[in-house]
Amino acid sequence: MRYLVRCLAPFAAGAVALLAACGQQQKPQVAPSAPKVTVSIPLQRTIVDHDEYVGRFVPVEMVELRSRVSGYLDKVHFQDGQHVKQGDLLFTIDKRPFQNTLDQATANLETAKSNLVFAEADLARGQLLMRERTISEQVFQQRAQVFRNAQAAVAANEALVRQAALDVEFTDIRAPVSGRIGDRRVTPGNLVTGGASFTTTLLGVIVSTDPIRLEFSFDEASLLRYERLTRDGQNDVTGRGNTTVRAKLIDEPTFSHVGRMDFVDNLIDRATGTIRGRAQFPNPDGLFTPGMFARVQVPASASYQAMLLPDAAIGTEQARKYVLVVGEDNTAAQRYVTLGPIADGYRVVKTGLKPEDRVIINGLIRARVGGKVVPEEVSPPVQASAVGTQSE
Repeated sequence: MRYLVRCLAPFAAGAVALLAACGQQQKPQVAPSAPKVTVSIPLQRTIVDHDEYVGRFVPVEMVELRSRVSGYLDKVHFQDGQHVKQGDLLFTIDKRPFQNTLDQATANLETAKSNLVFAEADLARGQLLMRERTISEQVFQQRAQVFRNAQAAVAANEALVRQAALDVEFTDIRAPVSGRIGDRRVTPGNLVTGGASFTTTLLGVIVSTDPIRLEFSFDEASLLRYERLTRDGQNDVTGRGNTTVRAKLIDEPTFSHVGRMDFVDNLIDRATGTIRGRAQFPNPDGLFTPGMFARVQVPASASYQAMLLPDAAIGTEQARKYVLVVGEDNTAAQRYVTLGPIADGYRVVKTGLKPEDRVIINGLIRARVGGKVVPEEVSPPVQASAVGTQSE
């Protein structure tokens, strides 16, 4: 009997607890309150779409310094990496052999001139003697020939003097363009091979820095779009210098450098299907270095009126984008939208939205389609400008 009572005791306790719970009065469930959200009408601005490309800076002028004459390098007149101006003296080759050649050519010229004077006087005497029939016509013709030979000798020696003077001048190697020179490739005391052959000695390289060009490539479809914009008179990206482009370096957040398109190539590369474009930028402080990478923005559309929203107001449903708008009864409704580029941190909405729509820009996660919300209206931002970038 005691064993039976001990086994039924837990069941009795559970029954008592169940009866006590049933006897208590149930509390009513409270409905959740409507979430608070921030709403705003879209910002309206005039936008121009832009394409972005990666390019590399190249100098407008680049010159490899080579000597026109062969000789031993005597002096270097610059510091490595120095900015030089056109006409600055950079290298000097030992002048003494060339000066000796010039002196010798000058002396030969004086001899030729002396011979010419004598031949001219001899020819004049021959003319008098011919009138008196003192000499034969053959002798007179010989004197005339000597005179003409003397004239030719003077002309030849004058050419040798000019060439020797040029060689002396060529021993001073000057900067043909203004720009920045690299390091010296030859130090004084070395033999420099000059002339017009491929074995001439490279002395250094000068590249111009201001202005500087940015070269980049774009595809055939973009070229066609730019050509049609040009024909419609809405833009000019095809190399006539009227299109403004912007660039930024790898450590810069915005496209703050302004330049102009100045060239588009006349041939599409068959291997890549792209064509080369080029823009020119001012570079007075030398910030851009030839060979440096940069991103460039190129106008890709005519200006159009667009609506802008913060990216936080855009939701994603599989492959479609949407926003939530709040109606007059404070009910959230879904609108599917077509997005465009980003303009100053705001997303362009091309279709699916009306200018008067109140869009949830903060609290999108808390709102539900068809549910009530407590909207807090704010004014649209005003700092966006008429600049667009490539769609992400």
